[in-house]
Amino acid sequence: MTLVYSPDYRQRFEVLPRSVTAVRTDARHGHTIEAHSHPWVQLLYASDGTMRVRTDAGVWIIPPRRALLIAPGVLHEVTMLSQVNMRALYIDAQAAGAMMDDCRVLEVSPLLRELILALAAEPVEYAPAGRGGDLARLILSELAAMETVPIAVPWPRDRRLQALCTEIMNRPGSPRRLDDLALDVGASARTLIRLFPKETGLPYRQWVQQVHLAHAFEMLARGESVGAVARALGYASPSAFTSMFRRLLGRTPQHYMAEWRGSREPPAGGGVAPAQSHVPAPRGLRR
Repeated sequence: MTLVYSPDYRQRFEVLPRSVTAVRTDARHGHTIEAHSHPWVQLLYASDGTMRVRTDAGVWIIPPRRALLIAPGVLHEVTMLSQVNMRALYIDAQAAGAMMDDCRVLEVSPLLRELILALAAEPVEYAPAGRGGDLARLILSELAAMETVPIAVPWPRDRRLQALCTEIMNRPGSPRRLDDLALDVGASARTLIRLFPKETGLPYRQWVQQVHLAHAFEMLARGESVGAVARALGYASPSAFTSMFRRLLGRTPQHYMAEWRGSREPPAGGGVAPAQSHVPAPRGLRR
């Protein structure tokens, strides 16, 4: 499914007021920011809550302590999978430098998190030679050292694969075999397996594992147990799911759950403000 720029979306800025600009948006569960793009680099980060981002090339689940770096001009849609405290950064292309050539998930260090929150508390037109400018320079320095996290669900262009991938995304724990799914989309299983690396850059099984990771992060961030996640994704046992998770990411699900519990932003006074309605389906990152 190809994204189309939403006619209702309005850019917050025509010109960035500063080379690094922080934007605060608190949004309710289920809210969608419609398909749009920016002429600058965006670091999409939530200090609390989980988001799903779609582009024409991929799908990303962004839990706390992760951020998605989105290159200029990339159409993307953002859906809130929980109540979200979004603290996005808009970064001028010249200041971003080498950061602007891709869309990728970054590990957000505790230092970077605090820098983002501090800049978001500054006036938008902060003094470049003052505290705001110091925070912006530290953010750029910290971003340059951030680790890329291998979590992405690349999206194909072939219509048959799109139908298959949509079915798997919607029912990631389905016991149906690929041979049966292939009949539904009008191609043989062998043809589909051959197309996967060409269309997505991943073999079929690895692509399915990325889907499982995406759904796992969404469920774990909601507070569901490892056992519940394993059952929902069709694993024989929690240990089988944990083994896959650790093999791909080098850490256990329990590690991330403990990390998220320690990363919540204290409420800034009151409830959640209604998010501005902007909206989006998949494309982003090709390797």
